[in-house]
Amino acid sequence: MTDIIEVVDEASVVKPPSIKQKTAGFWMRFWAFLLDSIVISAIIGVSIKPVFALMNWSVASDVWYAPMTILSGIIFYAYFVLMTKFFKQTLGKMTFGIKVEKDDGEALDWMTVLFREGVGRFINGTLLYLPYLIVAFSPNNKSIADYFADTVVVHENIYTKDV
Repeated sequence: MTDIIEVVDEASVVKPPSIKQKTAGFWMRFWAFLLDSIVISAIIGVSIKPVFALMNWSVASDVWYAPMTILSGIIFYAYFVLMTKFFKQTLGKMTFGIKVEKDDGEALDWMTVLFREGVGRFINGTLLYLPYLIVAFSPNNKSIADYFADTVVVHENIYTKDV
């Protein structure tokens, strides 16, 4: 008996396409952020402003270190950090069916979330949200924060074939 050995060119082997979640583009993320901004404004309006009015403190100030500005910033960052850590999405992302995932598929840990939401949002906010435009042009629609934290924002139930 002879053993038959067939040499196959790797390029001719048809590999099945892998299926992955579709990444969320610029406009989907923009509308989610806009909705989150409205939610945060409502939270501040309901929780902080009445306390300032009750204490007869001014809510208007031009300095960045004003108590109203500091408390608003704390609520802003806490909202994004806590919602992303515990739900992988904010209310805006929930509404539009998108969520944050780690590139390697692992669970989101505190350092990843703090780095993504804290450092990433600080950089975007400091530079007038211009770096956020990178989402429109980068592979997998990643923002600067996503590159720093090795995360990606994907649609919850939409998949694509990666050929």
